[in-house]
Amino acid sequence: MGTNELYPAERLAAAQRATAAAGLDALLLTPGSDLRYLTGYDAHVGERLTCLVLPAEGEPTLIVPVLERPGAEAAPGTGFRIVDHADGTDPYPLVRAALPGPAAAVGLADRMWAEQVLALRATLPDATQRLASEVLRELRIRKSPAEVAALAEAGAAIDAVHRRMGEWLRPGRTEVAVAADIATAIRAAGHVTVDFVIVAAGPNGASPHHGTSDRPIRAGEPVVVDIGGTMPSGYRSDCTRTYVVGGSAPAEFTDYYTVLYEAQRAAVAAVRPGVSAEAVDAVARDVIAAAGHGDAFLHRTGHGIGLDTHEEPYVVAGNSRPIEAGMAFSVEPGIYLAGRHGARIEDIVVCTTDGGQRLNTTPTELIAL
Repeated sequence: MGTNELYPAERLAAAQRATAAAGLDALLLTPGSDLRYLTGYDAHVGERLTCLVLPAEGEPTLIVPVLERPGAEAAPGTGFRIVDHADGTDPYPLVRAALPGPAAAVGLADRMWAEQVLALRATLPDATQRLASEVLRELRIRKSPAEVAALAEAGAAIDAVHRRMGEWLRPGRTEVAVAADIATAIRAAGHVTVDFVIVAAGPNGASPHHGTSDRPIRAGEPVVVDIGGTMPSGYRSDCTRTYVVGGSAPAEFTDYYTVLYEAQRAAVAAVRPGVSAEAVDAVARDVIAAAGHGDAFLHRTGHGIGLDTHEEPYVVAGNSRPIEAGMAFSVEPGIYLAGRHGARIEDIVVCTTDGGQRLNTTPTELIAL
């Protein structure tokens, strides 16, 4: 799969049409996933201004620090010109110069630094500032076949790490020591960055975003392992499995893990075009609530994934948006008993024309090591 398939030239033109339709004169995108989506450029985040000026009509301009120009020129995207600025010069007039005329409204990258937001306000004092996601959300939310292939490649890479978990998860080892081994394996499996490693044993498993600690893993304890990274393509992986190490898990745990297993399977099976995101959430939640653990399912069922680990669509109560073919998201119910233990099962699922396809293929049953 070539990068030109992931970052096609027509994507800029589609974004320009959507910008005009939204009543914006331009999008102003600093480093982040929106900039990469449109240009393929994985820009350095720093105090020097990098900004794609995407006018509703006219030639897009990528403004970069002169020392980072080679990286911008090597980006796989096409259809924009590059303008650089030297250290010590004010780059913000370049933004104004890249606009074909006065701007009444501009869309800013959602996670732009505040100092850049304020500098752009001073540069374009007559322009109303809105969020670029008003435009780009609809373009990014449905993945192209090339994007689905990139997510599948990421899924296979993180699956390869989960298959090796028996090499590292052993009683007596600390969570942080296991996490270090996992991080090395994530890179070895093909990721360019390690985005997160959660190794949560025993009572730590009851905290969904625990991370790691110096606590040794004990025999018979459940261990939640949630890991993910970024591939060279820019697309992300994210997969959770729950393990039991060196002994038998408590009966209470195995009972509710069975419930969780059924809830996750049912939610994956519910994915198809036209079903709302909140309906998929409800499928998982209803199974868990019927077993008496509704209050222990602390978070949404899932989040979209692509160039960001968390993006739209969100599989959560209140999101009535119908799922469409090409949408990719996690399905990851969990049950967490404070002070005791917890469990989560997470797969990335892409909606196809007639159902849902898991991009993670390792078993979701409780794994004894």
